[in-house]
Amino acid sequence: MDSEVKYLLSLRAIRERAKIVADAAQAGKLNHFDLHEDRMNQVADFVSSVIKSDYGPDKYDTIPPHGRWQHFEVGNVPRVSNLMEDWKKSGCDNLETTRRLIDLFFVSVLLDAGAGDHWRYVEPGTDREYKRSEGIAVASLYMFNSLDFAAEKDAKTPLVDGKGLEQLTIEALAQGFQISDNNPMLGIDSRASLLRGLGKSLLSRPDVFGGQGRPGNLVDYMVNFAGPSSNLDALVFWDVLQTLLIPIWPKDRTSINGHPIGDAWPLSVLQKQTVQSEANASSKSEFIQPFHKLTQWLTYSLMVPFQRVLGMQWINTDSLTALPEYRNGGLFVDFGVLSLKKEALDRGLQASGSELPMFEAGDDVIVEWRAMTLVLIDKLYGMVSSRMDGAQLSMAQLLEAGTWKSGREIAAQRRPETKSSPIVIKSDGTVF
Repeated sequence: MDSEVKYLLSLRAIRERAKIVADAAQAGKLNHFDLHEDRMNQVADFVSSVIKSDYGPDKYDTIPPHGRWQHFEVGNVPRVSNLMEDWKKSGCDNLETTRRLIDLFFVSVLLDAGAGDHWRYVEPGTDREYKRSEGIAVASLYMFNSLDFAAEKDAKTPLVDGKGLEQLTIEALAQGFQISDNNPMLGIDSRASLLRGLGKSLLSRPDVFGGQGRPGNLVDYMVNFAGPSSNLDALVFWDVLQTLLIPIWPKDRTSINGHPIGDAWPLSVLQKQTVQSEANASSKSEFIQPFHKLTQWLTYSLMVPFQRVLGMQWINTDSLTALPEYRNGGLFVDFGVLSLKKEALDRGLQASGSELPMFEAGDDVIVEWRAMTLVLIDKLYGMVSSRMDGAQLSMAQLLEAGTWKSGREIAAQRRPETKSSPIVIKSDGTVF
């Protein structure tokens, strides 16, 4: 792997490239958005009020880190805790419990790339109906318990393995998600393909995931790597996940020198800024903005069971960034911090044929929006911190209790019928 590719796969590159976009925004040189920084105080006030309403004045330390665990508990049903209790009764120790949670979280996160405004999931045996991320979480949990992701369908314990994922059909996924003509989900084909690719990639790394290609074997790898220190390194974890996941993303994604680089996209404002600052810049990689959103979402999610079940701590977590997805990004559009320039707005409205502009996931408008989402959440982090009466929140806590929830709440206020993002992304089921 050459140095350019290695850099673009790193966490460091995400913020460093976004900093160039931030400089362009300050100079009024974004291509598709106007920046209205004077409205950031409104956003900070709103996000702070949401956090305080849920956790103030003395429960800030109970804010969970942003991760998949909470989605499984939708409706105040402790599904994960109930599972763990059942496993414990059958003699499951903490290591195996953590392996099973990693199995479950792994597939659930990779399936969670935006379900659209119309899909719903009715929990079996109940009349409880869920949608979006929480609906996907609950559906994936039932599929996990039914051994839909395992090769041996009559196994006595739930798990995920490489052969089971390789054999996953669109029909099985559609059935598990209750998909029909009346209950459509975006990108179901892409999701099935993604998990089949994951199965193949897991089986190619027996040094980490064992001969079964089981995601949960990552627990043993990380615990052994930590050694006597018991400190788990987020950067080591990141490299393992990137090596595993890069081969599974769609083949039409960006590549450098023949190497795919995942959720990283050409961005015209980077090209403009780089050419201005480096007259001889000629490498295509200079114009790429990486995000690696799903891999980061997975990293945040998988870190939690290590902490809660094994009591282990992570180092280098500040290398992780905000997640540039439609809830976090929509927050700044709904408050008017970012507004689409007329040309982009008109093009988006023409594409959607509705009141909200729509763009493909790889459109330069969306890539610029995502980059600015990273920039603005980093700025917002300090602004919210100053409003928290001395409480110190991690980025993972800000994402969980603050920006993501606030983005959802303001969307519900502005668009109560659909609760959709103010800018619609035509998702392929693997980005958002």
